[in-house]
Amino acid sequence: MENELLALKYHHITVSDWDASLAFYRDALGLEVQNDIGEGAARWVTLGGKDQNGLQFVLSLPHAGRTEADGDALQELLSKGVLPMIVLSTDDLDTAFERVRASGAEVLQEPIERPWGPRDSAFRDPSGNTVRIQQG
Repeated sequence: MENELLALKYHHITVSDWDASLAFYRDALGLEVQNDIGEGAARWVTLGGKDQNGLQFVLSLPHAGRTEADGDALQELLSKGVLPMIVLSTDDLDTAFERVRASGAEVLQEPIERPWGPRDSAFRDPSGNTVRIQQG
């Protein structure tokens, strides 16, 4: 295992509604649907970008593959908007920001310069997750 490099393959995003979230991540953020297979609790929805080296985002309902208690706990955290944020990068923050704003997403922060580095903005996805978009 000397010098073996591991790469992130999937990142799960907990959502309350597959279809609304799929529209947001596909249409507003411009990610490409890689898989949309099955239905009900057995639905597998993944999205990715052209330059993500195989990384896919998996849209996952709180109770999918979890116990009732764990799903309930995750649903509560989702409804409070306290799950970990998603941070995306773009070469053109202004264009990305306007496209996401035009989708009707809740704007948390318009593009601003940060003293520690990247210029960024923030939105909520349809489930309440915070999505930050940074330039660079």
